Amino acid sequence: MKSPARKHFEQVSAAKAAGTATPGEQQQGEQYELYNRALYEATRSLKDIKSIEAKVEKKRELLPDFMPYVDGVLAEGKGAKDDVLMTLMIWCIDTGDYEKALQIGAYAVKHNLDTPDRYARNTVSVLAEEIAEGVKIQLAKEDADADALANVMARAVAIVGDADMHDEIKAKVHKSYGYALRAAEDVEGALAQLKRALELNDKIGVKQDIKQLESLIKKQGEQAPA
Repeated sequence: MKSPARKHFEQVSAAKAAGTATPGEQQQGEQYELYNRALYEATRSLKDIKSIEAKVEKKRELLPDFMPYVDGVLAEGKGAKDDVLMTLMIWCIDTGDYEKALQIGAYAVKHNLDTPDRYARNTVSVLAEEIAEGVKIQLAKEDADADALANVMARAVAIVGDADMHDEIKAKVHKSYGYALRAAEDVEGALAQLKRALELNDKIGVKQDIKQLESLIKKQGEQAPA
């Protein structure tokens, strides 16, 4: 485990290198090279793990060692190409650290950074679809924090909402946002999001949910005091 002093040094060094990099050009510097090699070794170790659940746990175990680099780049970065940063964004989504994933995602969208080639989708599509899927899974759990998950989706929409991506992916985002709002008891907000999802993809599977929400709103209106 790295000492606090070592983490601070690496964060400051990463911030300095990122702050002097040329936007759109490949990130350089000692810290980038060190973390790139560390990420390569970590990725190799993950390939030996067959269980998806075990892979996620391994990523969760490894991620703290990479955070000094991430925090340094986010603090001072000017938008240089950075496969390390973008891979760690995916890892954060995989492990449910949506806060950090969205921080990286906002930086990546602002600077138009690409995901590594192996992901075969652009940044906004990966960020939108993977967070939407992750939040949907989290909502199915008994201890789900609906308010927190609704906030995650609100931030995701704010970051990727106007970006160009397939309508099917945008529909997934609005569907997950709608489900999160429904769980958080924001009925009207949920209805608006699910209707938007249906507009984007009429096969998204929310028609029954929309009917139930409309019925609930109507019933609440009838029960409201005159």
